[in-house]
Amino acid sequence: MTPFLEVQAIKKQWAHTFTVGPISLDIARGEIVALLGPSGSGKTTMLRLLAGFETPDAGGGRIVVGSEDVTSMPPARRRFGMVFQHYALFPHLDVGDNVAFGLRGDADAERKTAEALRLVDLDGFERRKVQELSGGQQQRVALARALVLKPRLLLADEPTGNLDSRNGEDVMDMLTTLNQQGATILMVTHSPAHAGRAGRILNLLDGRLVSDAARVAA
Repeated sequence: MTPFLEVQAIKKQWAHTFTVGPISLDIARGEIVALLGPSGSGKTTMLRLLAGFETPDAGGGRIVVGSEDVTSMPPARRRFGMVFQHYALFPHLDVGDNVAFGLRGDADAERKTAEALRLVDLDGFERRKVQELSGGQQQRVALARALVLKPRLLLADEPTGNLDSRNGEDVMDMLTTLNQQGATILMVTHSPAHAGRAGRILNLLDGRLVSDAARVAA
């Protein structure tokens, strides 16, 4: 069966000092996969390459979604959702406008925004200021902003990295629920406990993929 996402020998070198790759991997539709590794192992770079925020080095590496080569495609056209560790919310916009930012010009933006906020248990928060929210709530707003665009792949970069353990577990519960509802998710983490919530764990070390294993059920 053809993988939903296929990464073929992608590589990125930084100023002759650190290289990520070449890395090859595949993800099936509906999987939740954790990319696990210590700080500086190349996890975030790998996610940014997939999202299109970084350009892979020349040499034949490809990123394919379905039958579509997206390697040279700009981020907006890839239809991937991205959740960042530091939320990346706009402080001058309220919750609803943050979530609807990518829907500019969409006549159905209000309904879609409300639907996305329901998915993350923030019903009725549209007019709240983001500064009034807890860290966990802000991360859920960031998640809603990614979901409102109906992404074909959700990329989450250390989504619990700035949260306490309770809020971190809440965000992990939401990601698990979204996956159970059919979302395909690749999550970067340095936490083995959070990686253990995924169906599959990819271990990255010094820019290389060193293991790829399904989670062993307890």
